Amino acid sequence: MRDYDFTAIETGWQKRWEESGAFERGNGGGGEKYYLLEMYPYPSGKIHMGHVRNYTIGDAVARLLRMQGFDVLYPMGYDALGLPAENAAIENNVNPRDWTLQCIAGMEKQQRRMGWSYDWSRKLSTCDPEYYRWNQWLFLRMYERGLAYRREAPINWCPRCETVLANEQVVAGACWRCDTKVEVRSLEQWFLRITQYAEELLAGLDALDGWPERVRVMQKNWIGKSRGATVNFRLKDTGETLPVFTTRPDTLYGATFMVFAPEHPKVMELVKGTDYEKPVAAFVNRVVIEDRFLRTAEDREKEGVYIGRDAINPLTGEPIPIFTANFVLMEYGTGMIMAVPAHDQRDFEFARKYGIAVRVVIVPPGESLDPAAMTRAYEGEGTMVNSGAFSGLHNVEGIERVTRCLEEKGIGEESVQYKLRDWLVSRQRYWGTIIPIIYCDDCGVVPVPEKDLPVEFPTDVEFTGRGNPLATSKTFAAAACPKCGGAARRETDTMDTFVDSSWYYFRFTSPRCRALPFDKEQARYWMPVDQYIGGIEHAILHLFYSRFFTRVMRDLGLTEHSEPFRKLLCQGMVIKDGAKMSKSLGNIVDPDEMIEKYGADTCRLFILFASPPEKDLEWSDRGIEGSHRFLKRTWRALLPLAEKWREASPPAGAIDLEIKRLVHKTLKKVTGDVGVRMHHNTAVSALMEFLNAFSGFVKEKGTGPGALPSLKYAADHFLMMLSLFAPHVSEELWREFGNEGFVSLQPWPRWDEELTVEETVEIAVQVNGKVRDRLRLPKGAGEDEAFEAALASARIRKYTSDGRIVNRVYVPNRLVSIVVG
Repeated sequence: MRDYDFTAIETGWQKRWEESGAFERGNGGGGEKYYLLEMYPYPSGKIHMGHVRNYTIGDAVARLLRMQGFDVLYPMGYDALGLPAENAAIENNVNPRDWTLQCIAGMEKQQRRMGWSYDWSRKLSTCDPEYYRWNQWLFLRMYERGLAYRREAPINWCPRCETVLANEQVVAGACWRCDTKVEVRSLEQWFLRITQYAEELLAGLDALDGWPERVRVMQKNWIGKSRGATVNFRLKDTGETLPVFTTRPDTLYGATFMVFAPEHPKVMELVKGTDYEKPVAAFVNRVVIEDRFLRTAEDREKEGVYIGRDAINPLTGEPIPIFTANFVLMEYGTGMIMAVPAHDQRDFEFARKYGIAVRVVIVPPGESLDPAAMTRAYEGEGTMVNSGAFSGLHNVEGIERVTRCLEEKGIGEESVQYKLRDWLVSRQRYWGTIIPIIYCDDCGVVPVPEKDLPVEFPTDVEFTGRGNPLATSKTFAAAACPKCGGAARRETDTMDTFVDSSWYYFRFTSPRCRALPFDKEQARYWMPVDQYIGGIEHAILHLFYSRFFTRVMRDLGLTEHSEPFRKLLCQGMVIKDGAKMSKSLGNIVDPDEMIEKYGADTCRLFILFASPPEKDLEWSDRGIEGSHRFLKRTWRALLPLAEKWREASPPAGAIDLEIKRLVHKTLKKVTGDVGVRMHHNTAVSALMEFLNAFSGFVKEKGTGPGALPSLKYAADHFLMMLSLFAPHVSEELWREFGNEGFVSLQPWPRWDEELTVEETVEIAVQVNGKVRDRLRLPKGAGEDEAFEAALASARIRKYTSDGRIVNRVYVPNRLVSIVVG
């Protein structure tokens, strides 16, 4: 018997699949459509075990669906624009396009080596001008509708590199590249008005019952809808209005200071030219570059600085100091808050630290609170006190009454606020979609005409690590105004790479369409994506932006759909030694090395068997070796039978009932686990049990002519099921048995429900209400048969021999109950 040469087997079948176009799909037809998609990768040049897990989970489902007769769309592409390519250009003096295309070629080679059944004819790369031209086209359509606009916004600035830095490029307050202290500057930036869809995006989450609940909750929290009141405080010395949103207008009398988010543009405006400018600027520059989630964590120390200005509380008329502090974000409300330390814990901690007054305005029913003795804020309901005419009211009623008072006085109003802010898409980098805008001194902001799209990357740029590389081009910036023909200049900002991934799933439906971003009819047929698979780290931004883009494209008349993804699976991480795999920890497992040592089928089988898809997977060298042993056992068990079958060519014969039951029970299990529950691990386990039972049958019945039809029947069904997980060895053994065509494209067999039912069932036997024995009886056994078996039990006779049976009850297939007098 020849050895299990997995390398030759796998590369041979991959070549046959490719040459035949086995997994390509046309424009529909056949069975019901099913669009299966995994989040496409950034082409870093090497796939990692996270990729292997993500794509193997999806591939098993795709293979099952094809065999079940679905019309499957299962494409692959590359999220090819972004910062890593630009960093490589700076470090290695290479063009980002050359570096990216080289990485794509390397990654695609690895993906093909894994045997994932993608329709490679639909491959796309977002760095292709025929892709990013539609980023620009969509931007212009949004600009026409007022959804894309430009305004000043704070940014991280490295004065040495002369460039804007993303938050991830700021390390401990310094530039990641040169270690220079980062500053905060205001710069004209482009935004997409995502807030216009806030309410619809929030309401739409309720219909996404195919999404994990935690993802829906994360998106709801990101939108952050709050009902309350907008209260107009005033700046003490100028009377300028300072609008504050609060969900607790009932505590307005207890507001003893105000806090601005450090990012708020008013902060530096108010301290300009004063003695407070330097200390405030130092604080702001330090805080705004910190991680937003860490900065506002409950256990984070609250810190801030007085800006030298006071505000007037609109109901008390008292002046209150204005601070800027780390625990307030620009994303909340108006970016400034009224601080009520007696009734908000964050405000309380800050007030105690900086010696600010604490004024109680809500007390528990029948109790009192001493501000000087309080160790925590009281945040519960109660009776309003120290609140003028509102004192004595329950605070829930007070919320409405105070709001009405503010409206009557013209100093506030009931309002709804969202934490969600418009999407800042400007990036001061080269390797991103160029924003298609021209600036003319006479005509102002002028969109690039559609006929001139795409605006492509210039090649005469310098990657020095200082400034925006686009600005170094001698041919790019200068342009003729499309309106007046006069001298003008191009926008040098490029788009956030999340734009690329916000609609790519539509492009996959018709990747060669040249008239529009995608063919409307193809999108009508394929969308929405039926099953989307990807990491939980994309639960907010990518998935949220995709939902926004889908609605925008709906309103542009490009699609009828509002949601992009019907079902979502967020797979767990691959970890080793208790931590996520990373180069810095030295716990990386290289997929190439595993393929070289064990083969792609083994890697696939292990990655699916080791853990349920949504849970983290702990890498195990013993585990992958165990999966490899299973495939070798499969090879040794089936190859000799295939040779006997071909030699004997026995006539069709009756199939052994035991074999039939084994096949049909396993078939039902695998179909449900992969196609319905997506519990790939238990499906693989069922196949392992199948092989054990099959081997036992061979040992008992032998491999003579009479047994061969049953063994062939079992082997064929086993290989069809195994092909979902280990397709290469399954194809090889399928052919060895003399079968025609690809096993991967065989019609998925149906099971007979009667053959999946257990032949026997366990029945509990009670005597005087207590279970005294358990018996296995034929399923459907009658009452007399059941009682006869119960009374024959030595355990039961011990309780019935000395007494008279006064009653008996039988629950078919479940219970025998005997009452002894």
